[in-house]
Amino acid sequence: MIRGLYTAATGMNAQQHQIDVTSNNIANVNTHGFKKDRAEFQDLMYDSLNYTSGRTSESTINPTGMDVGMGVRLSGIQKSFMPGNNKLTGNTFDIAIEGNGFFKLTTPNGETAYTRNGSFKLNNEGIIVNGNGYKLDPEIVVPNNVIKLTIAKDGLVSGTNPTTGALVNLGQITISDFINPAGLSPMGETMFKVSEASGEAIDNNPGTEQFGYLRQGMIENSNVSLVNEMVDLITAQRAYEANSKSISTADEMLDIVNRLKR
Repeated sequence: MIRGLYTAATGMNAQQHQIDVTSNNIANVNTHGFKKDRAEFQDLMYDSLNYTSGRTSESTINPTGMDVGMGVRLSGIQKSFMPGNNKLTGNTFDIAIEGNGFFKLTTPNGETAYTRNGSFKLNNEGIIVNGNGYKLDPEIVVPNNVIKLTIAKDGLVSGTNPTTGALVNLGQITISDFINPAGLSPMGETMFKVSEASGEAIDNNPGTEQFGYLRQGMIENSNVSLVNEMVDLITAQRAYEANSKSISTADEMLDIVNRLKR
């Protein structure tokens, strides 16, 4: 009975982690470029009351053994990089990646960050930046005398000189991919950084090899399915309640034992 108390407690703790992860997914259902998390669990060590293949007599063995589980623990939180739906905005500097890849940014401290959030803008120097003012890498400057700015599917940025009508090449947007995107380390603000698990970034132009294309005037929504998250939330809540019932039952049985002397 004592073992059951601690085993059920691990179950309650695990379901609390599940609710934490699900709540974060729901909170970011409208965050552009957000990638949902999935909690993963594994059982704990077992208390072997009789080892498998243990002898039950001189000529027979136990075919199954007797192992009592000690509960569950959180083993990891997996980031899902399944693409979200692209939303048409019509804004010139909104860019969605259709397929694999990340936009490469430079933070103020010189660190490199990666994101799927393609909501870009111009700063006071005409440089393309994200919502926090972090520069797109490689840096692209848009002169104030250029009109009809176009971002092609392959990342080529161009505009038209209003005086001469000539096409002006402003730069090339490259995107990055990883052998294991799930190994990227989240930084917050829908940004990630390289880790040993992700491998080094592979940079190339959109549309080449495994890289996706760019879509100007579109933005990638979160890949969170609100219906699925609500189902996960209800399941975790019921599992939490069931584990609490196990603790209550074990407590009642201990109370019976304590009252036997009376």
